Amino acid sequence: MIQQGKTNFSAKNIEIFWGKYLDILSQRGVKENNKRWYVKRAEAFIRAAQGRKLLDHTADDINHYLEEQGRKDGILGWQFLQIVDAIQILLQTANAACESRVNWEYWRNSAQELTDTHPTIARGNGILPSTQPFGRAPLLDAVRTRYGQFLDELVVVIRQRNYSIRTEQAYLGWVCRFLLFIGERELAELGETEISSFLQDLAVRGQVAASTQNQALNGLIFFFTQVLNREIGTLGDFVRAKRPRRLPVVLSRAEAGRLLQELQQLSPLHYLMAALLYGTGMRLMECVRLRVQDVDFDQNLIMVRDGKGQKDRVVPLPQSLRQVLADHLDERHRLHQDDLAQGLGDVFLPDALARKYPNAPREWIWQYVFASGRLSLDPRSGETRRPHVHENGLQKSVKKAAMTASISKQVNCHALRHSFATHLLKSGHDIRTIQELLGHADVSTTMIYTHVLNRGGHGVISPLDSL
Repeated sequence: MIQQGKTNFSAKNIEIFWGKYLDILSQRGVKENNKRWYVKRAEAFIRAAQGRKLLDHTADDINHYLEEQGRKDGILGWQFLQIVDAIQILLQTANAACESRVNWEYWRNSAQELTDTHPTIARGNGILPSTQPFGRAPLLDAVRTRYGQFLDELVVVIRQRNYSIRTEQAYLGWVCRFLLFIGERELAELGETEISSFLQDLAVRGQVAASTQNQALNGLIFFFTQVLNREIGTLGDFVRAKRPRRLPVVLSRAEAGRLLQELQQLSPLHYLMAALLYGTGMRLMECVRLRVQDVDFDQNLIMVRDGKGQKDRVVPLPQSLRQVLADHLDERHRLHQDDLAQGLGDVFLPDALARKYPNAPREWIWQYVFASGRLSLDPRSGETRRPHVHENGLQKSVKKAAMTASISKQVNCHALRHSFATHLLKSGHDIRTIQELLGHADVSTTMIYTHVLNRGGHGVISPLDSL
């Protein structure tokens, strides 16, 4: 496998070492025909160390090596993940102290690619449903041959109104399901009866939630009025999905503390991101898409740009995170400088800003605060760029940390936003201030947190507690 001098081991020790390495691979469920690739990845790392012992490596050494691997062209996500796992297992086998100091969750998360359907980049690819390759979306494949022109027009109208990519994908999906439901019929024959039948089928046979049924209704009304130019009258009586009245999941201050403490042990980067969610009330994707210029240390604030409803707002920068975030940005700046030194450093800019300001994609202020550890090919332009981290990594870490912290609630990233609002309200902040911080268009949306605190009326004390 490798030469004796590369690890300063005797031949027998080398054999024992690699035997342990293969045993760990087996314990992790790696298939026999894949083990040789893990060994090759580990050997490549050892060769790059040029005779340096594994025990002498530092976390910075590992991070710099993975950064270089992440800059290489042609490395797919699964290959990069294999490199990360191979090196971690190698260091575990050697009992190297640096293994526990590397943020492996961050590097694994960097293996995930932002595909051309990801919300951050999907709008900019300019692809319409009828021009997409077959097999990409089975639901569209079944209807676009017959209705492709109308589906394209639907997308064009949505984009003209600058609706979010999530809305575009949802409306397009519901229109396709509706067209599948009614079969091969002329659109001129369709109207209120068919829409009612489809919505009733969703409630009865599909057993969808009320919000899902309403979303389908909105999508179909938009399609008929804006694409087919036909007004929809009374839909008549149809079975409506039962609308549940649910309260948000809110963590106590103690639970939030335990969750963040576990995240700090699991992944320092995910701790910082989750702490920002709890400390500012940002939504998940608002945090993931933060740019360097959005963080203002002088005024102790963070500018949330292009939030839900295309609204900007300002949230406070938690004092307890100032130094952690500053240190993270220092390291992030070093990575960007290294990218620039190698002729890289581009980042995606929204709204065609790159055409207006050609140098902006390489400027520091436009870089993502939470950038991926690996470069990837931008599916819109074909350029090699450094995207933001994939949100799935943080979502998985939060769930894992909640289980480790023994929190018996359905914890996700949005629960941190709910907890932010509830704890502010409990501290005596007025509802309108919280509405502004959360970016709610209507104060009635924010009022749900009064129900969490049992402040919808005067509050109720259990009669049992009065005995």
